[in-house]
Amino acid sequence: MMRSQPAVILSVRVSSIIRDQLEGLSDVTGRTKSFLAAAAIESYLETQAWQVKAIEKSVKKANSKKARFVEHDKVANWLKSWGSKNEKRLPR
Repeated sequence: MMRSQPAVILSVRVSSIIRDQLEGLSDVTGRTKSFLAAAAIESYLETQAWQVKAIEKSVKKANSKKARFVEHDKVANWLKSWGSKNEKRLPR
């Protein structure tokens, strides 16, 4: 976990089920509920940042002049043929 900044308090509402799971994990691991919640939020934010970055990269690539697109029906038919005796070649 990043600790370069001082910690701040954040209140979050969760269901009683999530609270109970968090308390159970806290008991088993010896970590505080706050530590576990902060670690979970940090992990979630890292995952979301990675996905957003990948989407932005893909959109930029799709908008470039070098982008090639294949019709949905051609791709769907190609995928349906996988594993068959008449497996089709990659559509272009």
